[in-house]
Parts: sequence; C-alpha cells; structure tokens
Amino acid sequence: MSEWLEREKSVLLPTYSRYPVVIEKGRGTKLYDDKGKEYLDLFSGLAVNVLGHCHPRLINRGKRQLDKYLHISNFYYCKNAIELGEKLIDRSFPGKVFFCNSGAEATEAAIKYLFKIGVKEGRRGIVVIKNSFHGRTLGALSATKMNGVSQDFPSIEYPFYEISRRQIDEIEDLFIEKQPLGILFEIISGSGGIQVFPEEELLQIQRLCKKYDVIMVVDEIQTGIGRTGKFFAYQNFPIDPDILIFAKGIGGGNPLGGIIVRDQFDGYFSPGDHGTTFGPNPLSTAMGLETLEVINDEFLCDVKSKSQKLIKELQLLKEKFPEQIGEIRGLGMMIGVEMLIGSKKDYDGMNYIQKIQYNFIEKGILVNFTQGNILRLLPPLIIEMKEIQEFVKTFGELLADYSAS
Repeated sequence: MSEWLEREKSVLLPTYSRYPVVIEKGRGTKLYDDKGKEYLDLFSGLAVNVLGHCHPRLINRGKRQLDKYLHISNFYYCKNAIELGEKLIDRSFPGKVFFCNSGAEATEAAIKYLFKIGVKEGRRGIVVIKNSFHGRTLGALSATKMNGVSQDFPSIEYPFYEISRRQIDEIEDLFIEKQPLGILFEIISGSGGIQVFPEEELLQIQRLCKKYDVIMVVDEIQTGIGRTGKFFAYQNFPIDPDILIFAKGIGGGNPLGGIIVRDQFDGYFSPGDHGTTFGPNPLSTAMGLETLEVINDEFLCDVKSKSQKLIKELQLLKEKFPEQIGEIRGLGMMIGVEMLIGSKKDYDGMNYIQKIQYNFIEKGILVNFTQGNILRLLPPLIIEMKEIQEFVKTFGELLADYSAS
C-alpha cells in the first residue's frame, strides 16, 4: 500500500484526505484492498453506489451498451436519455429534464435556468441555507455556504442570500426585503451533518414560495434515487418542488446528473443556452435505466424496513453509551450519528474521531465522518440485515473499548 501512497504524491494534486486503503475490486456491499482484505462499505462512494458494487444487472446493461457505442455527440438523439428522462418524470413530476455529468454541474444548470427566468421576470437572487453543500465549481460554490469549502474563492456576480436553518421563521422577512427569484436547499444536509428539515418548516417554505412567487429548488443530489426510502426525499413530505437537482446514484456508478424543471417553468432554455460534451452519456443513461428498473416500490419498502431496524439498533447503542453517542438523525439509509467528544485524550497521535475511523478500518468496515464528529452512514441500499448487525456489533465493541480506556 505504501508504494501506491508514494506514487500518488508524485503525480496527483493533494485535494483529498484519503483513508489508508488501496481498493482493488468491489462486489455487492464489499470492497477489497490490494492485499485481499475485505471491507463492508457503509458509505457507498458517498451515496453513488446505491446498488452496491458490480451489480450483475448493471454490469450486463453496461456491456450491452458498450457493444453498441460509448459516446456520440449531443447533436444526435440518444434513445437512452429520452427513456430515462421519461422515467424520471414518471417518478417525480411533469416537466423537462436536462442531463449533465455531476451534482456540481447540475447545480450550475439550475442556477443558469433561474437566471434565464429572472431575465424575463425582472428579478434576481437565490436564497440558500447556511452550512449547505451544492458543489465546488464557482457557481455552485456561491451557493455552498460551508466553512472550509467556500473559503475565499471568487464568487459569481449574482446575489445569494444566506439564512440559517435556525432562522427559518425569518424567511418571510428576507423574501419581502430582497425579493429573490428562488430558494435552493437540501431536505437533508449531507456534508452539513445530516440535518433534516422538519415537515412544518418545509411546508412554511412552500407556503411562502407560493405567496411571494419564489421558485423552490430542491437539491436531491445525495438524498435521491431511493436513499430515504422514497425515490426522491421530497416525496416523504407534502411539498412540490419547482426544480429538482439530481446526481450521484442515478448513473449506477457512472457519472450522471441533471435537473428536472416543472412544466410551469418550461421554455426558458433554448438551443445554445447550456450544454455539456458528455451529457447525456449513453453508457451512464443505460446504467440509469437499469437502476430505475431495480429500484421499484417493493425495493423501496425494503430500504425503509432495513433503515428503521438500523436506526433502532443505533438508538439502543445510544442508551448504552450516552456519553459517546449524542443525537441520531436522518431518514432512510442516510443517517448521522453525533459522536460526543468528551475526552481530549491522545490516542497514538490521533484524536477520538480519527481513532474510531482507524479502528473501523482495522475491523474491515468503511465509514465516513462529516462536520468533524458526525458519523455519516450511506450504505448501499442492497445491504442485508446480517451486515447491519455486523456493523452494530462492531460499533458497540469499539464504544465499549473506549469506555474502558
């Protein structure tokens, strides 16, 4: 492994803090390193691999597409994209779809679409939520109000108005004062620590959007494609987005993202207003079609059932280790566990969270932390109950070790 770490240092820019694992292959919920060690993957490529690794139906669908062609110019019609667009509309709301390659690109498309609407409507500005994450390109970064990410990079010359989740009651004053064109938010903040908007606040936002003609844009990049037990997270609540942003899980592991624009707002993009060389990618959209075939209503019911079991088991751990586990929050297979860092004790040069992360890796389980102390669980949706029990058992053993130390 050390050889690969040194080789990377000599050729790649250091933009990521990596875990000390070199992945060789993946099957189902498991990843295997270059020494053959098996790991249970509980964050699935940051919510990308919703069907796990090398799902046989996805592999077969991809091979069939590769036998046809890998890329064509978007000057030609792509049947996969048309079919996938139809299915996404069926699973969301009547509208039109634009395909691109990633969540950040999808956010850029949404910002540009809002701008085009604003030109005709004579309005400007987007309200965003503090500690949100919408991407790292400069446009998306202007909407990403998160310390350490937005930093002091250049911002686009377009107004973004920031409001905290704790200030939602003040949103009407902001709508009146700034008269923004739209509001962009995640129903569940991914990188922001798995904060879930309460239903009453979502209904308040929707009511005020209708009252002040503000376009509601929901970022489903991480929450979509079955992650919360519904195909899109907004479907857990009685709200109706005007524009929806999707990515990550839709491509079956391949780069794919996009937006869905409700019929009411169709007609603001014309040929030449926006585009991307690789969108819609024929291979990614083929994989997307197969992903949607697998994630049916029965599959989603199973996701909800398993996630309820996982949350229940975590609550039992919280009762047993109240000094180490704080709030448990989330929806479906998108769960955040607040780790209480009561001790400043040094663990072989690592802090409490780093040590837990390292011990999970030693035990053959891959997890992710965000916002410093939030254990973020984003397992493949195909995870089995015995694997959930394996994780909970290992987690409990680690917590017991720290209690004893």
